[in-house]
Amino acid sequence: MAYRFLSSRVAPSANKQTRRFIFIFTLSLSFTYLCYSIIFYSDTIMQSQSYEEHRCLLFQNIGSKKLLQKSQCTMRPDTKVIMGDTSGVRLDHREETPDRNLTKNADSRSTQQRGINQTNRRSINITVVPKHGNKKLPNALIVGVKKGGTRAVLEFIRIHPDVRAVGTEPHFFDRNYDRGLDWYRGLMPRTLDSQITMEKTPSYFVTLEAPRRISSMSRDTKLIVVVRNPVTRAISDYTQTLSKKPDIPSFEDLAFKNRSLGTVDTSWNAIRIGLYTLHLENWLQYFRLSQMHFVSGERLITDPAGELGRVQDFLGLKRIVTDKHFYFNKTKGFPCLKKPESSSSPRCLGKSKGRPHVQIDQDIIEQLHDFYRPYNIKFYETVGHDFRWD
Repeated sequence: MAYRFLSSRVAPSANKQTRRFIFIFTLSLSFTYLCYSIIFYSDTIMQSQSYEEHRCLLFQNIGSKKLLQKSQCTMRPDTKVIMGDTSGVRLDHREETPDRNLTKNADSRSTQQRGINQTNRRSINITVVPKHGNKKLPNALIVGVKKGGTRAVLEFIRIHPDVRAVGTEPHFFDRNYDRGLDWYRGLMPRTLDSQITMEKTPSYFVTLEAPRRISSMSRDTKLIVVVRNPVTRAISDYTQTLSKKPDIPSFEDLAFKNRSLGTVDTSWNAIRIGLYTLHLENWLQYFRLSQMHFVSGERLITDPAGELGRVQDFLGLKRIVTDKHFYFNKTKGFPCLKKPESSSSPRCLGKSKGRPHVQIDQDIIEQLHDFYRPYNIKFYETVGHDFRWD
């Protein structure tokens, strides 16, 4: 069409050479127009494809299979996905080198396309929020003793913001040691670097292998032992067992081999646990005395804030748990935590805590006091504190 227009403007006398020149010029102009059109539409298609690839990668990293199926996205072989650990998901795409023979307009459009791709990367950047903290082996253990007040210490210290503790007793170092430390670590709550991980299993204190096994885990572990008058502790232990097994023999029959001779049966677990000094000797083979803190089970009832203050000092914590957190429950005869803001009722220990003990003849109690007295005195001397059980 352009050729006809130009030919009509040429004089009829023009020779064939002039007409041939006009034809070639018109053909070159048309070819140039075609090339520009191809370049323009090619850039548009590539830009749209790059956007679709980023969208597909976004859906894939989110894990939405249904969205992927609906969008029917496809990725080019030269597309890479770079995953960050905690900073989110970053999508990257290798750019092809532009042809050096392209005109300045084409180079400008290619630059704009790269700018759009970078903008898309920023706009679809996702921040993956990690779970708070990590599961770590415990820094401190409440190792004993049974019926001494270990549950109370655990529940009271857990309200401190820098303490995280396992609620149940893992019994790792006495019953489940063959499961391995990885299994044990998996039971722990997630903690931040500034927080202390704790667990309590009272039977550790009387388990022969426990000190060596705990030392193998970490020689810097801090140990908390809640002790109580061994006679009162034995009666409490028997009361708990009797509630589960009503047909067991009487306390007197279990505590003595020969009542008339006053021979105490130290093989009975309720009696054996109260020989604190003998169990402590085993622990001191693997841990320094400074790594152990002894809580008075009696003072835990009469002055819970004072005992918890000393526990916080031992653990290197700021004294946050104070007397404002406690009140004395007259029905249970035991301190309870005051009502938290997020709860409609105060927090007291379970029904088994603070229940009345079975009645034992005073003569039997006196005989047991006489039996434990030398062991108690040696225990006082070792730990440097008189618990006044006699």
